[in-house]
Amino acid sequence: MLGNDRNPDASDAMTIGLHALGWVITDTDRAQRMLAVTGLAPDDLRARAGDPALLAAILAFLEAHEPDLIACATALDIAPATLTTARRQLEG
Repeated sequence: MLGNDRNPDASDAMTIGLHALGWVITDTDRAQRMLAVTGLAPDDLRARAGDPALLAAILAFLEAHEPDLIACATALDIAPATLTTARRQLEG
């Protein structure tokens, strides 16, 4: 979907973060776990979907559970390290 083995710039990092958010919320159990772990509410996700800090939090959530990180990377057709690099980009 996004191409593999890239070092994302800020725009790419936003796109990766949005795709990761979409991937997280496709599974109800994973989405509920993300909301519980991050303290976010569904309204937060809707209102702040373009916020780099929120997208960084989503990527950090994935990093904290390696199976999710790998599954998301596979679904997005990118290396897991690209998700990690995108989080660092979004954190500034």
